[in-house]
Amino acid sequence: MSAKLPHSTPVVTLEEIKTAHARISSSVVRTPTIASSALSRIAGADIVLKLENLQAIGSFKERGAANKIALLTAEERARGVITVSAGNHAQGVARQASLLGINAKIVMPSFTPATKVAATEAWGATVVLAGEDFASAAARASEIQAEEGRILVHPFDDPAVIAGQGTAALELLEDAPDIDTIVIPIGGGGLLSGFATVLSELRPDIEIIGVQIESYASLANFPNKNDTPTLGGSTIAEGIAVPRVGSHCFTAFKDHLSKVLVVNELQVESAITTLAEKAKQVCEGAGATGLAAVLAYPELFKGKKVALPISGGNINARILANTILRSLLRDGRILRLIFQIPDRPGTLADISTRIGHYGGNIIEVYHHRLFAAPSVQTAELVVMIEARDTQHAKKIETDLARHYIVRRD
Repeated sequence: MSAKLPHSTPVVTLEEIKTAHARISSSVVRTPTIASSALSRIAGADIVLKLENLQAIGSFKERGAANKIALLTAEERARGVITVSAGNHAQGVARQASLLGINAKIVMPSFTPATKVAATEAWGATVVLAGEDFASAAARASEIQAEEGRILVHPFDDPAVIAGQGTAALELLEDAPDIDTIVIPIGGGGLLSGFATVLSELRPDIEIIGVQIESYASLANFPNKNDTPTLGGSTIAEGIAVPRVGSHCFTAFKDHLSKVLVVNELQVESAITTLAEKAKQVCEGAGATGLAAVLAYPELFKGKKVALPISGGNINARILANTILRSLLRDGRILRLIFQIPDRPGTLADISTRIGHYGGNIIEVYHHRLFAAPSVQTAELVVMIEARDTQHAKKIETDLARHYIVRRD
């Protein structure tokens, strides 16, 4: 990791970010910014989304990778590049290297979702899975770099990478000039650093709020020092599963960041579901933390004009499906009811008819006769039902309880 710069030296300037924007414009997507009336109604604030999930690799990370790699000399390109990443930066480096014919090697933590590993390899990069966390993967990347003489494309703590990430802020201000608040996910701090540099120069009136997942909340005590111990471990927001932000990054944003909010796993899961259902956007955990914070701390955002960078959309299809189902179960829109029923013909048909009459949609049915039931003359029936909303689900459960012994799982 790079050494900390003197306090008086800016990590990156607005002009460097503007130059980076021109430099990478041909190889990254100028993503749209959209207003979401559905999210605005839920949040009690005017919500706009900067859709970085629509990048070619599905993440803002390609901006920083593109700028860094574009600045390499011919001799450096010949040596090849290396990086460490949980997935999105890896894909950005892999794609940009492939466009320029540069050999790329990517070290990824062993917990990295298979979809991100496969996507990185699809761009022609060599993937090395090493370590149970970002720190151990970074250590292995440093060893390979020393052995092979490759150029490190750091995932966040590099001025060229920060300048690339800041290009998204330039576009956001062009498309949504009336915002007064922005909520930015924080992992290593590259995206926040780029945004802070742009906003401090062009729109210092905009409040910048950071958000972290609770297991990697190194800035939970901000504005105090960047040294809060983190729990670590697996998280649905693996894109920001970084033990602490970079030193360059902290220098770049610390004087411009208003506060840091911390969200938990269930809040992020709910935000992923809400983005899919209400905004029609597929979003990974890290990218959903901004909305999770808005919904978890509504008093901070009520009546404001809030921008949320949807930083990435690379979520495993199975994880997405399970996340949505878990959210629906918590919201009460999916019921899992367990019946103790007499083991006689017609009972299952009667229950199905009643559920249909009440307007419920049966998703799954499990019928156990031999082992789960308390008596040989009874059976246990497990039914998963989709309801319109929490009140509808309660009505279905109440009506069925008038006729059968039933409990909610």
